[in-house]
Amino acid sequence: MPGIDAKSDAIYDLVEEGSGVERLATGFTFTEGPIWHPTEHHLLFSDMPGDVRRKYTPSDGAVVEVMRPSFKCNGMTYDADLNLLVCEHVTSSLMRERPDGTRELLAYHYGGKYLNSPNDVCVRSDGSIYFSDPWYGRFPGFGIERGRELGWQGVFRIPPGGGQDELELCLPEDEFDMPNGLCFSPDESVIYINDTPRAHIKMWDVNPDGSFSNGRMFFDGVGSGVIEEGIPDGMKCDERGNIWVTGPKGVWVISPEGEHLGTVEVPENVGNLTWGGEDWHTLYIPSTSSLYSIRTKVGPRREPYMR
Repeated sequence: MPGIDAKSDAIYDLVEEGSGVERLATGFTFTEGPIWHPTEHHLLFSDMPGDVRRKYTPSDGAVVEVMRPSFKCNGMTYDADLNLLVCEHVTSSLMRERPDGTRELLAYHYGGKYLNSPNDVCVRSDGSIYFSDPWYGRFPGFGIERGRELGWQGVFRIPPGGGQDELELCLPEDEFDMPNGLCFSPDESVIYINDTPRAHIKMWDVNPDGSFSNGRMFFDGVGSGVIEEGIPDGMKCDERGNIWVTGPKGVWVISPEGEHLGTVEVPENVGNLTWGGEDWHTLYIPSTSSLYSIRTKVGPRREPYMR
């Protein structure tokens, strides 16, 4: 029975001692990209190899398809206006979907070359959008197998009100092997970005203009970077500044000081995570073929769409 693998008693300030994950649904191919709708109270999540987006509604436990094909979408979030921002592997694009279903292209190339495959995305309070661009969406199964154009993997920013024409590269081209999960600290003074094969998380100060400076290591050794063992992939920050990141055996919880407090054990490899529920204290954890959840004593960093 999965539970909490405590490395410090401080983990029990965040989750109840003796608690564990609950499996809500199963039978999927590889689940990812969870996002909670703050007013409609449902969870969207993607199944990349299955090329489908699904909706889970806690009130009746139902899981229904909402988009097929889904362009093998991966990470998703909402902006402050509750437009859905979607990282698509098939189109190598970041898309915006309006509540009425209108689709708008936000980013698809840099320097005249197609992006690799936008993977995860987050929004700052000023409306700027940040996303990672590894090339997993050019792997067979998780996207469409095809050659790369950029030849490197980066993290990008779209300034407030901008789009493709305003796309900016945040860090040097050689900074990452495969940048993946990214999230802000509660006050947005710091951004955390993990690098999956290197199995580490780095942090940068966020300047008033949205640029990054003073890069340094936050946590090294989230496993070994071997996919089958569990890897740093999706990542979120809670309201107290702790980092929750996928890794071996489940979700690793790391304090703001870089201490591994413990692991929320999950019986399948985890792809991503997000908070939801009416009080924002339910952590949803899509994990390979299933969707899990656990109640937490802490909520998420309050992102623009949550307000």
